[in-house]
Amino acid sequence: MVELRRECLWEYVTPKQASPIALDGTIKVDVCVIGGGITGLSAALNLLKKGKSVAILEAYQVGHGGSGRNVGLVNAGTWIRPDDVEATLGTKAGARLNKVLGEAPAEVFATINRLGINCQARNDGTLHMAHNASGAADLQARRDQWKRRGADVELLTGTQCQEYCGTEKISTALLDRRAGTINPMGYTVGLAEAARNLGGRLFQNTAVTQLVKQGSAWLVKTANGVVVSDKVVISTGAYTEGDWSELRKNYFRGYYYQVASKPLVGAEADKVLKYGQGSWDTRLVLSSIRRDADGRLLLGSMGRTDNKPAWFIRSWANRIQTHYFPKLEGVEWERHWTGCIDFTPDHLMRLFEPAAGIVAVTGYNGRGNTTGTVVGKALANYLIGDLPDSLPIPFSTMKPIHSAKLRSAFYEGGFSLYHAGQCLRVIL
Repeated sequence: MVELRRECLWEYVTPKQASPIALDGTIKVDVCVIGGGITGLSAALNLLKKGKSVAILEAYQVGHGGSGRNVGLVNAGTWIRPDDVEATLGTKAGARLNKVLGEAPAEVFATINRLGINCQARNDGTLHMAHNASGAADLQARRDQWKRRGADVELLTGTQCQEYCGTEKISTALLDRRAGTINPMGYTVGLAEAARNLGGRLFQNTAVTQLVKQGSAWLVKTANGVVVSDKVVISTGAYTEGDWSELRKNYFRGYYYQVASKPLVGAEADKVLKYGQGSWDTRLVLSSIRRDADGRLLLGSMGRTDNKPAWFIRSWANRIQTHYFPKLEGVEWERHWTGCIDFTPDHLMRLFEPAAGIVAVTGYNGRGNTTGTVVGKALANYLIGDLPDSLPIPFSTMKPIHSAKLRSAFYEGGFSLYHAGQCLRVIL
């Protein structure tokens, strides 16, 4: 039996970066970006293109957080339906967010092409798979709402759906042709390389310890240095750490795990998602399914595996695989990893301007590849021109979520029980 390693596949398949450099001493720049994920790097790139000097501070290494550990779906829109977005935010603000995030996959793929990023990018769409009649009704509503907004989406049913998904267990799926898949670590590393090539100063293994106003400047302090800057972007998401920021009180942390097989070959393997889409289902505790460029099968779900034994992880993966793809043989699970998601109660992100010269964002709710790309660009444009209309949504007032840690623990406990039920074949 193959050893099941705790290792992120995307780190394994992405070429190693240059040796990281930590901040040592004091430097001065126009803008300091805190967080070396997709949002921060997108902001840095757009600031650099406008002639601004930029320092990027990453507490670990580029891609360490959700930017490098996610499923790699390049999804359009938000977690919730577009009509619900407008009902929550109001028609004008909601319509703008739907438009921006509906066009976000195109921005991601254009960025990849423009910068020549090697990240297994495929603009072949995604499949949202209905696991029951209620799920099918939800997908039909989503199809109708996006169609009214001019989106290239199609509801697949019957044999056509099964051909696309590669399983007889799914009879309805929403194909979103705007979307696609990437290696998220490859994309994040590519953004970092592009920022360095434009003169951005990237410091890794450099956690922020304090943020202090001094005259007209901001002092971003770390263990061994200080960045003096006119403006600051905080883009640490679910990986926000330390008491220097109130941002981490405005979301509750969730977890998402993935399990990757060895590369699969053969006629049955070729039928699984044969047209290259990534997918996820409509279960309350959803499962994601995709292939990578080498033919590996990647399964994922809400929760974490870094606190579970290998037999549990393998049992869960076998259960999902045999349910959806019972004819696959010889599937050996090789790697598993867990990432964090910053959730909000209404599943919508928040933009903040806690003080003059500081902007921050949180609450991507698992849609970071696309949302981070366009939000980073929008924050850069806002800092350069002080134009609120450049933002996808208006700024919010920081309102700490009540019992955020308790929420996180409650959800994780529920996910673990659900997955245990799957392993025991009590539920699916």
